[in-house]
Amino acid sequence: MADELTTALAAGLPEGALLTDPDVTDAYARDMAGFSAAGAPAVVVLPRTVEEVQHVMRTATALRVPVVPQGARTGLSGGANAVDGCIVLSLTRMDRILEIDPVERIAVVEPGVVNAVLSRAVAEKGLYYPPDPSSWEQCTIGGNIGTGAGGLCCVKYGVTAEYVLGLDVVLADGRLLRTGRRTAKGVAGYDLTRLFVGSEGTLGVVVEAVVALKPAPPQQLAMAAEFGSAAAACDAICRIMESGHVPSLLELMDRTTIRAVNAMARMGLPETTEALLLAAFDTPDPAADLAAVGELCTAAGATDVVPAQDAAESEMLLQARRMALPALEKVSTATMIDDVCVPRGRLGDMLEGVALIAEKHELTIGVCAHAGDGNTHPVVCFDALDPEESARARASFDEIMALGLDLGGTITGEHGVGLLKKDWLARELGPVGTELQRGVKAVFDPLGLLNPGKVF
Repeated sequence: MADELTTALAAGLPEGALLTDPDVTDAYARDMAGFSAAGAPAVVVLPRTVEEVQHVMRTATALRVPVVPQGARTGLSGGANAVDGCIVLSLTRMDRILEIDPVERIAVVEPGVVNAVLSRAVAEKGLYYPPDPSSWEQCTIGGNIGTGAGGLCCVKYGVTAEYVLGLDVVLADGRLLRTGRRTAKGVAGYDLTRLFVGSEGTLGVVVEAVVALKPAPPQQLAMAAEFGSAAAACDAICRIMESGHVPSLLELMDRTTIRAVNAMARMGLPETTEALLLAAFDTPDPAADLAAVGELCTAAGATDVVPAQDAAESEMLLQARRMALPALEKVSTATMIDDVCVPRGRLGDMLEGVALIAEKHELTIGVCAHAGDGNTHPVVCFDALDPEESARARASFDEIMALGLDLGGTITGEHGVGLLKKDWLARELGPVGTELQRGVKAVFDPLGLLNPGKVF
């Protein structure tokens, strides 16, 4: 079968697009998720055109070979992990920005375009592509679409799904489907575009996307507020949101995370505080907005409120938040990164509950969060070479997800389900929801070839 597959694929691909050396293909076997199994791919294909993707899918259907679509493999749920004998379809070479239209405020891009590359390209035309995951310098727009990615700006500007207007998708049998629109409005038929966003490559292969842009906002200004407890920080967050303020960023870091960032980058963040809240505004008068929010933080019990004096100080605070996950990864040999989103009013309960879980299992668990939308990222640090500690890490991960559901939340706000949270998705959706979603999968992929074993 391997020879037949290689021969069939090679017949429709240019030189260099087909990789078969196991030492090379093994490098494409997994994303950045821990505790997620990965198989050995039969081949890796790196297409540059839609026609090449169609050829791969037609070949896969004819030979009944599974296909795992991939972007930059920065995902944190195992959604891009290979299965044994599969075709890994890496879309990183499809990296052209095809169009930027300032009148319609859209960009048309291939899936391999890196998020930061698109952001900088549209900025040159006075435009703004808001979704900005922490991995924005590496992650691709196709991967962002696959997982429904978010970022630091979500509290004001929303997540990826709100910016994807239309898609070109190669289906499992090789047909090309065009969904959505280029216009500002459009409600014709079922919203298949939204269906593909967050589908993690299980319904089709995105080969082109029309994404919405916004006018570039003013330079944002940030501030930091220190709190003696997670409850006080949560109170401040609730006051800010209730008051009608619309910050461009509202992020939370616990003491464990602050210490990790300081250890890695010597940022000088305050290590005595239990929670550090970062807020930013990109309004016409950000200093006035920060002053008002600072008063709310003080009323909620902040021990110190420090506004940035200029853009450089603001960027330093934002950089500290972006470094949170890499810093926690240096605490031990492995991490499991949770992605539980809870109602804003339950953030304090979530952080306190995670602290109790960490104490129970004798583990280091740092928490950073997109506080403005309740999306927490508890990071479980553990020694992967210690089986007993690894088991405690897995148990703590599951307890954190259970805690999130008990608080009225969801198991993932932006990282996706992948392999890591399959069992938990079924618990969240319930039997009826699971049955219907499986039915949708069967319509688009009746042979079950697209990213098998993921999500369900």
